[in-house]
Amino acid sequence: MGKGPFSFRRSSPRRRSKKPPSQSPLATPPPTIPGSLLENGGGGAATKAKKKTGGARLWMRVDRTGRSELVEWDKNTIIRHAAIPARDLRILGPVFSHSSNILARERAMVVNLEFIKAIVTAEEVLLLDPLRQEVLPFVEQLRLQLPFKNQPKLHGPADEQENEMQASIGRQWLPAPESAEGLQAELPFEFQVLEIALEVVCTFLDSSVADLERGAYPVLDELARNVSTKNLEHVRSLKSNLTRLLARVQKVRDEIEHLLDDNEDMAQLYLTRKWLQNQQFEAHSGATASNNLSNLRRLGSTRSGSFVTSNDDNDVEELEMLLEAYFMQLDGTRNKILSVREYIDDTEDYVNIQLDNHRNELIQLQLTLTIASFAIAVETLIAGAFGMNIPCELYEINNLFWPFVGSISAGCIFLFLIVWSYAKWKKLLGS
Repeated sequence: MGKGPFSFRRSSPRRRSKKPPSQSPLATPPPTIPGSLLENGGGGAATKAKKKTGGARLWMRVDRTGRSELVEWDKNTIIRHAAIPARDLRILGPVFSHSSNILARERAMVVNLEFIKAIVTAEEVLLLDPLRQEVLPFVEQLRLQLPFKNQPKLHGPADEQENEMQASIGRQWLPAPESAEGLQAELPFEFQVLEIALEVVCTFLDSSVADLERGAYPVLDELARNVSTKNLEHVRSLKSNLTRLLARVQKVRDEIEHLLDDNEDMAQLYLTRKWLQNQQFEAHSGATASNNLSNLRRLGSTRSGSFVTSNDDNDVEELEMLLEAYFMQLDGTRNKILSVREYIDDTEDYVNIQLDNHRNELIQLQLTLTIASFAIAVETLIAGAFGMNIPCELYEINNLFWPFVGSISAGCIFLFLIVWSYAKWKKLLGS
């Protein structure tokens, strides 16, 4: 019995010393997830890693050929990828969900128009919450229009080799423009995306105004025919919707007007032009600058005047024409809303006139009843005086009661007619 404890003490150190040092499986570092897997948004491990990462949101990347992919990126990834400040992501957040902003940055353009929240660069679009019902038409238009707008059009077989020159931008390829005779003038990629966004937003606002007009006029006509609590509630709801819609249209219109008033802000939106200028600067400073410079100058010579050198930095005619077109469309939408609001104001004025007329009729009726009450009160006074038990000689005359009552009643009626005629003469009573 005493041997057991000694054997335990002796064997315990030996067991500890013979045990090889090993690392706990819990301390093993987790396997790293490839960046391509995170970008493609697939795989169970990638999904778990994204769930652990806080602040990740769903984005859609659309390149200039219309190809798209869904990714889940956090704020830091977006800031590094698009080279934008953190405050721009707050503009795209839910706090500014109903604001409208078009901001120019060094390498990107931040677009916040109604439900469209995107970051546009010279090579791709990053679209926030692309699976929302309102955003799906914009995604569909990007996929349909971008491949055709960025497809080069050849002029002839002799120029085919030069026209197929492409400039590499990261993972994507930018088709080089041809000569003015060979290719129809096209907008830069960032303005193509901006045009599609403005088209979708303006179409949505136009359809909203059209739906509001279709529902507004029957409700207002019904209120003009019958002033009731139900109809008044319908008009109140209509005015609330109209005010909200007008504010939304006004915000987009004001943002476009702000850009049109400032040529410097419009010049900063030319992302492709700035990219080409950076390439020219690098070509000048490099050892093999001669060949690259000639290619880049030929690359920046045409495409509707947007791919230009640094001498044409203030040329914003393309963007100005684009914004003016949608500014006029939004102005027309705003005028439609104002016409509906004027019709509402006219209907309210008509209803107020009707109510004032009814109020005047009630006042005239009240005045007529007051005159009749005054005449009856005189007769009641005489009847009350004879109702007292005071001795009077008229009590002793036979057959005098009914003639006396008739004469008093006739006098009261005559008094009513006199006062009523006076009120008519003073125009206190209508005809």
